[in-house]
Amino acid sequence: MEDGRCRLGLGGRRELVRLIEGGMSMRAAARRLGVAPATAHRWWHRWRQAPEHERASGQALAARPPRPRSCPWQLTPEAERAILVARQRTNLGPARLAGITGWRSSTVWKVLRRHGVSRRRRSERPHSPGRRYEWAEPGALLHVDTKQLARFATPGHFAHGDRSEHHKTRGAGYVFAHCVVDDHSRLAYVELHPDQRGATCAAVLVRAAGWMGAQGLGPARAVMTDNALAYTRSLEFTQAIGALGARHILTPPRTPRWNGKVERFIRTLDEEWAHGRIWASSAQRARALGSWLRYYNRRRPHSSLGDRPPLSRVPQERGQYT
Repeated sequence: MEDGRCRLGLGGRRELVRLIEGGMSMRAAARRLGVAPATAHRWWHRWRQAPEHERASGQALAARPPRPRSCPWQLTPEAERAILVARQRTNLGPARLAGITGWRSSTVWKVLRRHGVSRRRRSERPHSPGRRYEWAEPGALLHVDTKQLARFATPGHFAHGDRSEHHKTRGAGYVFAHCVVDDHSRLAYVELHPDQRGATCAAVLVRAAGWMGAQGLGPARAVMTDNALAYTRSLEFTQAIGALGARHILTPPRTPRWNGKVERFIRTLDEEWAHGRIWASSAQRARALGSWLRYYNRRRPHSSLGDRPPLSRVPQERGQYT
């Protein structure tokens, strides 16, 4: 696109060629049009050297893009081909491909973009069609699962980034976050325990059902879990479900999407609480769990709820907001 303020636009170049072809000298034509003789010289010789079809179409006098004809530091075709082959075989991003090919990640990205493959392709494995579901009554279906977290007395490589440093609290063990999420409202209940045995899971389920009832949810009619032994072979857990008057729903093998509401909550729990900041110790992290849960249930916008918090979908009596 020609700039309207350019003194020698496309019309001026055509006039320049007409004047010179009419017998006027190059310097006189440049003076007539108000440009430097060097400018007139450049456009006249470009016109003379252009083939006949470019003259006929006017392409000979068109502005060229400000792009260099060559780049001394551009990768060779063989090097670019190696990057493209690595991308095709691994589907990794520029940062990971940099470690494989030996080039900087910015260089790898430019090569991928130049060849139109900068966006990583999706998995080629066929996915079974998903179907969203939601029970109509709050509290009717409870999703249950656990999240394993490491104990520590001092921050590790997650905080300082040095994996070569010896972890001072290595072998301190783990703590398990027992999570219970309501299907309708996404209201969440979490307890931290040193194990995930059936008796512990059963006690957490009973307390979670009682707490949700105090928030205004109805009685539990079903409890959904995966096929962990603590859920499938524990007499205590079976008795706890029976005491609630609910039935046990087990997800099919290798289908975590069935229990997706608690799986997604655990991801949020990990990103925003467990690894949302640098904790001085796991004890400090545990003390902050209650505050984060109150924020999650009362104030945090939930995308599947129209950016409303989970408690907004629970029928509240006058004066009740606990």
